[in-house]
Amino acid sequence: MYETLDIVRAGATATIWMNRPEVHNAFDERLIAELAAAFQELDADAAVRVVVLGGRGKHFSAGADLNWMRRAAQQGSDENRRDARQFADMLRGIADMTKPTIARVQGAALGGGTGLTAACDMAVAADDAVFATSEVRFGIIPAAISPYVLRAIGPRHALRYFQSAERIPAAQALAIGLVGEVVAAAALDARVAELAQALIAGGPEALQTAKALVRDIAGRPIDAALSAETAERIARQRATAEAREGIAAFLEKRPARWLS
Repeated sequence: MYETLDIVRAGATATIWMNRPEVHNAFDERLIAELAAAFQELDADAAVRVVVLGGRGKHFSAGADLNWMRRAAQQGSDENRRDARQFADMLRGIADMTKPTIARVQGAALGGGTGLTAACDMAVAADDAVFATSEVRFGIIPAAISPYVLRAIGPRHALRYFQSAERIPAAQALAIGLVGEVVAAAALDARVAELAQALIAGGPEALQTAKALVRDIAGRPIDAALSAETAERIARQRATAEAREGIAAFLEKRPARWLS
């Protein structure tokens, strides 16, 4: 049972709804702990193929609950460090999921809300969405979210927005790579569902290994060692039962077994 989340399953897609609309889904210790537990639970559930993260109400997430931040600031160094690690570990748990993850973003996605967006594999935003790494306005820094935001937008944009704390409208978020698509608010759910179905069409093992492929080769020099490694990966994947089934299904003009 979750107090701050609502998990909705539709076929092979599970949506984790942050359910604190009265505080714009700002997160505190409980929401952080429950997000970590929910992603872990769904990653272990074989019936779930895609996980969507959304926020109930008008906003995706306003970031950290300032009452939680104030409590953390007043704690001793060990307790403060423990709270920070809990948040950082939750984000890493999202990024390290073996299944595809989609951020469904509307309204405000500020501070940690931007971090949650970037920690997911992909993001679809409504045209009313607005993002910010606004931590410096409170005398702090976007440290825990930085690996995921940097991965999405690169260091040049991060240097600007980590320091300026400017609001980033949806169109600009698309231009700098923070989100992959922007759609009208009324079309958001339909587009997320369409993207989830495109992901479900892929083989479960292939999706997992494709995700690992991006993680393992990103940023590496294109040399003989990398060429050999990628050749080994495709050879190994082609020898799997899933690959044999996928190729047979295509040649026989029928759905693959993982779609039945």
